[in-house]
Amino acid sequence: MLTTRTQPRHVFKHLITGATLIAALGATSLAQAVELRFGHGGTEDTAYHLGATRFQELVEDKSDGDIGVQIMGNSVLGHETEMFEQQMAGALDLSIINPGLITDFSSTANVFSIPFLYRDQEHWQAVLDGDVGREIADRITDETGVKVLAFFGGGKRQIVSSRPLESLDDLQGMKLRTNPTKPLIAAWSALGTEPTVMAWKEIYTGLQLGAIDGLLNEAEWIHRMRFHEVAPHIGLSEHDITVRLLTMSQMSWDRLDESQQQAVMEAAREAASYARQVQLEQDAEALELLVEEGATLHELDRERMQEIVSEPLTEVVEEMGLTELRQKIANVE
Repeated sequence: MLTTRTQPRHVFKHLITGATLIAALGATSLAQAVELRFGHGGTEDTAYHLGATRFQELVEDKSDGDIGVQIMGNSVLGHETEMFEQQMAGALDLSIINPGLITDFSSTANVFSIPFLYRDQEHWQAVLDGDVGREIADRITDETGVKVLAFFGGGKRQIVSSRPLESLDDLQGMKLRTNPTKPLIAAWSALGTEPTVMAWKEIYTGLQLGAIDGLLNEAEWIHRMRFHEVAPHIGLSEHDITVRLLTMSQMSWDRLDESQQQAVMEAAREAASYARQVQLEQDAEALELLVEEGATLHELDRERMQEIVSEPLTEVVEEMGLTELRQKIANVE
């Protein structure tokens, strides 16, 4: 007669305990996995998206697959201001933000609207990657509750004009579309233009109809928006190099453990460096394309421009409480 050999009761006990432990470890592993949503306003060929993609790759690698990133570009989550507000509320994890759009939330963000803030491209890089850049990032973080991880950017701003710009005298009376920030208005008024507010989507038609004579923009966007078709003169003022904030909701940041935070910060810095290089290259390529397509470049006396705007800018910067910060930027070697 065949008999069935039963396992001792203590063996089943160990099997059950082991299975419970494995299940618990599996649950812990799942709980540690993080999926971050990254919204931005760029198309797939922009430095915004290319930088976001690099961040996605880097953070997944640095966290050993513990952190995933879902990229949602082309403004599908709304305008940059709306995405920033989503981050303030903890509804969105990451985004790329124009600091000029968040000055209602952060007075420090106004510093990036000061013309002629950087001596040159190398100075701009040194500011963003150094102690002063970190101080600015931390101040914006404290003021908004949205953490500034690093800085994107790299477009050199020029004057786009429907009339020739042979000298600074040609700026007199120009109806110049610009953002309505105090430093910009003060500087461009001192240079003889008439700063004018106009919605972004109305600029092309405004140039056609003569409602404005020009605007301030980077070569890449001049080309993308075809502004040079109706305003073929580009004055090489290089009065600004754009800065964009790579941001993360403080609520999202606080949910990460220390090793995850380190992975995010390292990925952010490397991705930002890459995105800035992409932007600089795209900017130079776009300027060449503009010339190929009929635009005329005009060299401008930048030193004289800075002399003219110095006093009015100093007054406005003092009113805004940014004198010390502006001086720290100027002192960066």
